[in-house]
Amino acid sequence: VQLVESGGGLVQPGGSLRLSCTTSGFTFDGNIIGWFRQAPGKEREAVAGFQKSDGTTYYADSVKGRFTISTDKKTMYLQMNSLRPEDTAVYYCAVEILRAYRGSLLMMAPYEMNYWGPGTQVTVSS
Repeated sequence: VQLVESGGGLVQPGGSLRLSCTTSGFTFDGNIIGWFRQAPGKEREAVAGFQKSDGTTYYADSVKGRFTISTDKKTMYLQMNSLRPEDTAVYYCAVEILRAYRGSLLMMAPYEMNYWGPGTQVTVSS
């Protein structure tokens, strides 16, 4: 299993970025994929997630209405609009390999994820 992020960079407040995560070694079907972030001195937190088997999505309250998770074949994306300085962090994509369906995606936690990408830096600053 491999995941590799790209698309990070420096953007001004109010701007947009689209992160990509190229994946291999697993399928989106039957698993949970998502994006997390970690700012300096803070714990890693869930940003957005997607469960293809039932189409449910998860978004952290801090990004609802601004970020959108999507997929295309073997790639997942995170479209980030109206970026704020507090969005500055290293962003990671990850996958939780499920043994069985356990219901709609209601929340995500770092300890649940099995595989991670190396991360990409997003800096929001003027």
